[in-house]
Amino acid sequence: MEAASAAFVRAFKNKFTDRDLAISIYCGTGNNGGDGLAIARLLKQEGYDRIAVRIARFSTKQTDDFAANLQRLQLTGIPVLEIKPGDVFPEEEAEVLIDALLGSGLNKPLGGEFVCLVQHLNALQKSIVAVDISTGFPAEGKIDPQETVVLAYWVISFQRPKINFFFPESVVAMKGFQVVDIGLDEEFIQSQSGGWKLVEEQDIRRVLKARQIFSHKGTYGHALIIAGHEQTMGAALLCADACLHAGAGLTTACIPPQGLTALNTRSPEVMALIRDEYLFANIDLKKYQSLAVGPGLGKNESEVKLLQTLIEQASVPLILDADALNILAQNPDWLKHLPAKSILTPHVKEFDRLFGAHNSWWKRLETGRIKATEYQLIILLKNQYSFIILPSGKVLINPTGNPAMAVGGMGDVLTGILAAFLAQGYQPEEAAMLACYLHGKAGDVLKEQGMACIPPRYLIELLPKVIDATNC
Repeated sequence: MEAASAAFVRAFKNKFTDRDLAISIYCGTGNNGGDGLAIARLLKQEGYDRIAVRIARFSTKQTDDFAANLQRLQLTGIPVLEIKPGDVFPEEEAEVLIDALLGSGLNKPLGGEFVCLVQHLNALQKSIVAVDISTGFPAEGKIDPQETVVLAYWVISFQRPKINFFFPESVVAMKGFQVVDIGLDEEFIQSQSGGWKLVEEQDIRRVLKARQIFSHKGTYGHALIIAGHEQTMGAALLCADACLHAGAGLTTACIPPQGLTALNTRSPEVMALIRDEYLFANIDLKKYQSLAVGPGLGKNESEVKLLQTLIEQASVPLILDADALNILAQNPDWLKHLPAKSILTPHVKEFDRLFGAHNSWWKRLETGRIKATEYQLIILLKNQYSFIILPSGKVLINPTGNPAMAVGGMGDVLTGILAAFLAQGYQPEEAAMLACYLHGKAGDVLKEQGMACIPPRYLIELLPKVIDATNC
């Protein structure tokens, strides 16, 4: 508890540097409240003199660590006010509130006096910093947006983020979070089995291979991008250009004849394969190490036949995006015929078209795990934090990316990057992890450089530098 509280205080000091800040710390009587009491004492030692502690005495129970920290706090001179059932809540002049009421041990919705207190704190419209997790918010499981939870400006979480931090519904409980190391045994944590894994840069460095001397374009594979329609060539161009910049040795774009001039102008390094009704009767798909289909493709009868033929003939995992997913949703029986470890890249609406409507992200992930296992697929569910659902049912959470990337065409870029890594010989699981992480990291670099919104072409241009920097 002392280590956790010290880690919280270090993070708090970096965000709130004014030592004259008025702070009120709301504590329950469990271990999260014990953290709050220790935080109050440590903040006082760091020169924050305007501190008050409020203890919610809504139960006669208290933990031993809470009691021990309350004794230590009494030696500091910090004022302590106990709030009991039926009491009028105190007036609050503090600029920042610290939520240490209940923590992550809660396994049911808030009830009774805690509901009233949390509603009162939210109504104050102060900056609230939560200790480990916002009070009332579940660490995992379905999130009910109607339940009462503390809306924190910032959550400082201990050792690991909570799974639910990565779901869009978490906005009811926080605007951002930070994870701090509290000294737990990392080797022990990593040895535990679990269905959820957070991707870190060290995972990327472990997988990503540097280019070797005497290698050549043939070393890095040949990717085929089947995309674009007469009025949606932009998607095909972005996808093919991203594949080129992510390192495929050869990239061929299979496009309608109307797109040839645009392709040659945009990416002269990319070869063209003109798409017509006779193409797939004669094409040799075995010459390609990766096959991506869907961006801007269209959903007419010819495209439906094209996808069906591709599924029947492909001998390598497919990457299906955009219109390919929409065609697949109309032909769900095709799922069982996809090559093993094919990668589907749906956004939330495409996912629900494929697998049925869902009323929560938790349920969506449950379905994704079932379907990925049933069909032996990789489902890359795109989100602020994308979820990579593996054929084993395990989920990799990608931490990179930001709202500045919410621009049309970003998904086409991701598909191109996936195709590049598959072409280079990475396993599908590795390709999905690398593509997601590096795509998001490039976006993060551009955001840090001051781009409020990021046109996908800028991200494509930065990709080789991001890949090289990550590979160092």
